Amino acid sequence: MSTSISLKHINKLAIPALISGISEPILSITDTAIVGNIDVNATESLAAVGIVGAFISMLIWVLGQTRSAISSIVSQYVGANNIEAVKNLPAQAIFIITSLSIIIIIVTFPFANDIFKLYNASNIILNYSVDYYQIRVFGFPFTLFTIAVFGTFRGLQNTFYPMIIAIVGALANIILDFILVYGIEGYVPAMNIKGAAYASVVAQFLMAICSAYFLIKKTDIPLKPSFPFNKEMKRFVVMILNLFVRTIALNVTLYFATRFATGYGKDYIAAYTIAINLWFLGAFVIDGYASAGNILSGKLLGGTEYKTLIKLSNKLIKYGIILGLIMAVIGALVYIPIGKLFTQDPNVLSEFYDVFWIVLIMQPVCALAFIFDGIFKGLGKMKTLRNILLLSTFIIFIPILFLLDYLNLKLHAIFIAMTFWIIARGFPLIIKFRREFLPLSQKT
Repeated sequence: MSTSISLKHINKLAIPALISGISEPILSITDTAIVGNIDVNATESLAAVGIVGAFISMLIWVLGQTRSAISSIVSQYVGANNIEAVKNLPAQAIFIITSLSIIIIIVTFPFANDIFKLYNASNIILNYSVDYYQIRVFGFPFTLFTIAVFGTFRGLQNTFYPMIIAIVGALANIILDFILVYGIEGYVPAMNIKGAAYASVVAQFLMAICSAYFLIKKTDIPLKPSFPFNKEMKRFVVMILNLFVRTIALNVTLYFATRFATGYGKDYIAAYTIAINLWFLGAFVIDGYASAGNILSGKLLGGTEYKTLIKLSNKLIKYGIILGLIMAVIGALVYIPIGKLFTQDPNVLSEFYDVFWIVLIMQPVCALAFIFDGIFKGLGKMKTLRNILLLSTFIIFIPILFLLDYLNLKLHAIFIAMTFWIIARGFPLIIKFRREFLPLSQKT
């Protein structure tokens, strides 16, 4: 039976994945918007949230690659009608990754001060960064647990339950942010930036509980790990290692971007924080269709449906460009008010408005890059993704950033370098995909 790639079926996967995907940037954006409007040291607090957010994103993206690896393997076995062979793999993967997350907490917690000095944080911004991180890091195991469960559901061609879980987490975070950051007079004291950190941890805990419930109640996949390891564990580990190196390269980009922005001064890092969080939001909106590509490409590969795989890629290119253009237009229409959601500081707003247009024009290119990221993850081609990101980071992004920084372009340097970085990530994937699968599609 051939796999449907109709717009209806793609949207059935993509829209719930889109909604669940934006939960992560919504957590950060909520913190950014609410913290940026507190009464005491709002700009410094906003800067701290941006710095810590960059570091936590690095940790999540490095270890959260389990989602892609689990999804790829499970979806390929679904396509081959042999899911029983990998039923115990998700639980084993979840056990490994949550154990690693606890080690990360033990290693980073006592050295938070030294870590954020590496981001050029100092004085009150450094103090706020340490306070925020040493609370929020305790949500890390819950986040990785949830991400791994999401990967299992994606492999099973189901994005509905992850959407429900993500909505619960996002709503909890927003409500708790208002309560804990601003306080309720006579009942809850205002905790400012610490309140935002506590809100995130509680939201992540709720998402983990919901994830465990839906996995146990709605699937035949066990949550309790059993041994010996599944025969696919070796391939899973190789995928993770390739994605690990790839994600380190990705986070080198974010590290240099954040470090340079911090070095320009508090107004610049605050403006960068707003812009990069909106960029993340756009990325995760597009990730809905990237997820559909991930889920369907794995299944199509498992079922050797190469003609359908080519058709899927063509459709996703078209949908991605349209979606990117829509987001750019929406951003342009709300150009002024969107900045004022995050801060009222005129200096920060001035720097933000000066570069936000670059974020907007990047969106269609981002769509292509992220969609083909998703397709290659579904195909299990993590080595290709690793190599391309290494080249785009170290051959494209870093040299351009240093050159434009030397020309004193400041935030423009960061976002122009990111634009070329995205181009270098996306177009080689499209070319390689078509070279490999067009000949195969003509044989079937």
